[in-house]
Parts: sequence; C-alpha cells; structure tokens
Amino acid sequence: MSTGDMRDVIRLLTAVERTEKQERVLGVVRERCARTDARFREQHVELGVTVSRALDELIEGTPSVEMSPAYTYAFHEAVASHFSDTTDLGVWRWPSWFYRMDDELVRHGVPSDLLPGSFLFSGPPIPMPHPGDGFPSVGILPAQRAAALADVYEAIHQRLSPEYQDTVGKFGGLMRFEAEEFERAQKLGGCPDTIFFWFS
Repeated sequence: MSTGDMRDVIRLLTAVERTEKQERVLGVVRERCARTDARFREQHVELGVTVSRALDELIEGTPSVEMSPAYTYAFHEAVASHFSDTTDLGVWRWPSWFYRMDDELVRHGVPSDLLPGSFLFSGPPIPMPHPGDGFPSVGILPAQRAAALADVYEAIHQRLSPEYQDTVGKFGGLMRFEAEEFERAQKLGGCPDTIFFWFS
C-alpha cells in the first residue's frame, strides 16, 4: 500500500508535451521498468510484452495485446515513482478470502464502498489490458474515505468472527493513520488523494 496524488501519474501517462520534471520522472519510471524486465528474464518469466514496451504503449494509448500483466507492472512502476514508500499489509493466499470477509462485514452494516473487495481489487483508474490470471492486481481507495473506513472498522472489529479480526483491525489502524495524514496534508496545501493497493 502507498499513498499519493494519482493525478500526477495520469498526467505523466497522458501528457501531450511533458514538462522537464515529468521527463525526469519518466526516466526513473523507465529505469524501474527495465529492472523489472531484467528480473523476469532471470526468472524465465514471459509476459508476452516487456514491461518497458507496455509503458510506452500505455503512454501512446495503443496496447498491442488484450491481455498481459506487463501493463499492470508498468502502471505500478509509474505509481511507485510518485507515491510514498510502501507499507506491507501482509500475505494472503487467495483473493477470494477477502470476498468472504466482505460477506461478514455486510452482516455488520459496512457500506459497499468500504468493503475490502470494492477497493483492494478495483483495478487501475485508466483502461489497460487485463493482467490475465488476476495477478498482479491493483486497487485504489480515495484518501478522503479513509476516515470513514477507519470509523466503521474500529466500531465492529471486536464483533467479527476471529478469522477476520486481525485483518480488519490492521486495516482500521492503517486507515486511521492515512486519514490523519490526509488531513495534515490538506492543511499544508498538499493533496495525496489516493491510497494505492498492490497484490502480486
């Protein structure tokens, strides 16, 4: 998980003419994509399209295939170059576990837009080819919703099945921190408007 201004990422990927700062950032993103490609070559992983090429195609708006995780990796590198350092949420074996947790939270009155399944796997904010088997997966939550999520998760935490208490407690605590950071940033004139989730 990381936080930042998603508008900066979108501007980088869609700018007709980039500023000097955007060109510098794009250079960093290209380096990160090249390192990701090198890692996949070492692991003998074939994505159909290189991550570096996927980045160029996202910028050009002309993906060459309908399905490849390369585009999601490229988008992740663009986000990582703009957003805060990542926070490790933990390890879960199956995404479907979160949908089971959704059912539990619904029974306790959690609104649909604050269910983990609605934001952890919501996908990127721009159209791109599907990653394929579901991984890597990205999700986004508007930072202004962090306080509401923290409120409701903290309120029901102790009433949940033990299977879900740790995860809900962790999410509630993290979102309380993010809500406070969002409020501080706004007072200072900043706008880290998006909480970004990454599963690989």
